[in-house]
Amino acid sequence: MAEKITIDTEISTSELAVVLGLTGRRIRQLAEDGILEKVKDGKFKLPDAVQKYISYVSSKSDDVSKTEQEKLNAEVAIKKSKAVVAALEAKELRGKMHRAEDVSAMTEDLIYTIRGALLSLPGRLSVDIAAVDTPAECSEIIRKEVYKAMKELSEYQYDPQKYAERVRARKDWEIDGDSDE
Repeated sequence: MAEKITIDTEISTSELAVVLGLTGRRIRQLAEDGILEKVKDGKFKLPDAVQKYISYVSSKSDDVSKTEQEKLNAEVAIKKSKAVVAALEAKELRGKMHRAEDVSAMTEDLIYTIRGALLSLPGRLSVDIAAVDTPAECSEIIRKEVYKAMKELSEYQYDPQKYAERVRARKDWEIDGDSDE
């Protein structure tokens, strides 16, 4: 008749290997690593050894699942980032959003237009102002020209086509479907 297993049941390394489905070498290695405790002369308390091995395996699988979870979280973050970039590029292509460098370039163009209008005033006004006699007449001529320049600048319109051309040029895309092929 088989011996009844109790809390104090002791078994050999080879018997524990059979119970846990491992090799004797693996049992000795677990004992050397402090995962399993030997009682005496290569013997182990069966219930204690089984419980410690189960704890070891479950903690090991927790570590693996944590690592896998971190990997999945990283992949999700990368995919979300790629989706955001794709959405922003789509908005840019539709002309609903502009990059800072494109806005800066267009603003720079506007500033050069303003600069040109202001720098052209002395040349356009010099002959007219030389022909008048009073400061009030000079002032009126200058005021009219400044208002004329301001009116031209106020009629400056946002041109989505100019932004689209800048985007295509920046990305080296074909303009108007032209192809080298």
